[in-house]
Amino acid sequence: MAETAQNIQDRFNNFMNGLGDRYEPYVREHLSKVYMVLGSTAAATAVGALLQMRELLDLGVLAAVATLILVLGLHFYKDDGKNYTTRLSMLYAFGFCSGQTLGPLLGYICSINPAIILTALTGTFVTFISLSLAALLAEQGKYLYLGGMLVSVINTMALLSLFNMIFKSYFVQVTQLYVGVFVMAAFIVYDTQNIVQKCRNGNRDVVQHALDLFFDVLSMFRRLLIILTQKEERKQSERRKRN
Repeated sequence: MAETAQNIQDRFNNFMNGLGDRYEPYVREHLSKVYMVLGSTAAATAVGALLQMRELLDLGVLAAVATLILVLGLHFYKDDGKNYTTRLSMLYAFGFCSGQTLGPLLGYICSINPAIILTALTGTFVTFISLSLAALLAEQGKYLYLGGMLVSVINTMALLSLFNMIFKSYFVQVTQLYVGVFVMAAFIVYDTQNIVQKCRNGNRDVVQHALDLFFDVLSMFRRLLIILTQKEERKQSERRKRN
């Protein structure tokens, strides 16, 4: 047991030394800040969702409107070196309102099988950590070419969603969910390397970079929730038919 623990410790130290050799101190510091802000934004989302689910605070449609206003505000209210606290507050408010909009879906899932939420959360967390590490350990800038391709896929999916509002194809809906998970996974890799590249070019906007990753994580989490819920609904439907 002691030998196994020592091997794990040695591998971890080698990994940290590898990152230290690969990235400059200011890049490592920037990444640490981005991940800390990302984690606290996710915590704000959890608080918003819990308050909505327990009917302690339900902003309803206002939450959806607020998320749009806040994300536009963060886009146009650029970092000037003096407005960090204001923009960080806007990001946390965006995370909180995102949790409010997510609350009804989580409440419905709890009525079916609460374990789905934990499964989706674990899957999202493990995927994010794994892909972020893969991006950081890969050749620098190796995956930046994915940017244009991913934007094209997202635009195509948006057009399909509009058409599907008319034709209501279940196949298109399911395909978009599964493709969306892989697209968000690719965005995590792309955004991680893009953040490093921007940092080296002088862009140290912690709030915007955390927002980019937050979009990836939240979008993946939503899609996993829906996929797992649909599977559980089919299982329960088959059980009722058998009984």
